[in-house]
Amino acid sequence: MNERIKGKKILITGASSGIGQYLAIHVARQGGTPIMVARSRDRLEIIAEKIKDAFGTRACWYEADLSNDADWKDIIDQICYDHGSIDALINNAGMAVFELVSESKWKDIDRMISVNVKSLFRTTHQLLPHFLQQGSGHIVNIASQAGKIATPKSAVYSATKHAVLGFTNALRMEVEDKGIFVTSVNLGPVRTNFFKQADPSGAYERSVDRIMLDPNQVALEVVNALFVKQREINLPSWMNSGSKVYSIAPALMEKAMQGQFKKK
Repeated sequence: MNERIKGKKILITGASSGIGQYLAIHVARQGGTPIMVARSRDRLEIIAEKIKDAFGTRACWYEADLSNDADWKDIIDQICYDHGSIDALINNAGMAVFELVSESKWKDIDRMISVNVKSLFRTTHQLLPHFLQQGSGHIVNIASQAGKIATPKSAVYSATKHAVLGFTNALRMEVEDKGIFVTSVNLGPVRTNFFKQADPSGAYERSVDRIMLDPNQVALEVVNALFVKQREINLPSWMNSGSKVYSIAPALMEKAMQGQFKKK
């Protein structure tokens, strides 16, 4: 049981699999109430039942397609109505399709922007007044190391994560004296179903297999950081060191890492 999290209501998007499902489990394990959102009703029901059986905790869930802005706005309103107040928001939902810009389908570009950026902005914008009114809250945005280093075939995905980082950094400064914490989580490859859509061939997943992060461990680190003032969580740490070098000498880094950057 974590006294910081005990009794707190945590809204988690993208909660039906991968990092999201483990976020819900760890929130429940530490005494909080996970409010799960995802498209898969069946998966949400299964996770909620497992949480109830394991911890005796009610896990609430809402079926939603975050790419549909109008519907998602209404569901956020319903969540606020049902629960009165939310203590923390973890913007975890995200997707990618790795492809050259010249060969990309517009529907894939549009969906990446809608899910990774627009829905995150929507959720944060709609919940922020509640946090400001209660004088507390924590907004955690799951970004990516791709938001710091863009690579071929991830132009749009990287751009969405650049947007998340810019939004997160500015928002942090806007609310730092309002009792609200804002944290970005910048991840390298994680062993989830993410890559089944991002790269159906499996080639990239195989190429980074040895460095892939465990989603359960990622979720635990995120939950352990809830209601703690922390600017960023960077995993793995060595990859973030590379991002810092890249910010100083991008041309040199692109030349030196050309082979690695083109593994997608």
